[in-house]
Amino acid sequence: MFYDILWTFLISFSPFGEARAGIPYGELNGLPIILVFLVGLVANLLVFPIFYKAIELANKHLWKNPLYKRTSLYLALRARAKTQSVIKKYGAWGLMVFVMIPLPVTGAYTGTIAAYIFRISYKKSLIAISIGVTISSIMVTSFMFII
Repeated sequence: MFYDILWTFLISFSPFGEARAGIPYGELNGLPIILVFLVGLVANLLVFPIFYKAIELANKHLWKNPLYKRTSLYLALRARAKTQSVIKKYGAWGLMVFVMIPLPVTGAYTGTIAAYIFRISYKKSLIAISIGVTISSIMVTSFMFII
């Protein structure tokens, strides 16, 4: 049981699945749905503050490295293309809606990059992404009952 909880947490924290994959993983491995929801939600809520600070630190210390610069510009342009219309029009509300849609490439990681690129304040971004992640986690958990 401990390993299933740990894997649920790690999958929910990872950029490859977030809570959209972590919650189904935990539920399909027999964990109680409330526990799975809470573990997946907490892990996914931790993405924004940790990843935002990591972006700030990395840009401060690694920007002169050509490989880092090329990779970060690629990711930034990709995030900007995916989020530009919604965020420019609706700001932090658009960021929240973008993050809450439980589809690939619309989660907390892309939302964090978009918040950083569009210079939405840290506090507004934290609130918007947290609400989006919470709604998305509720939706995924609800879908697990339907299936």
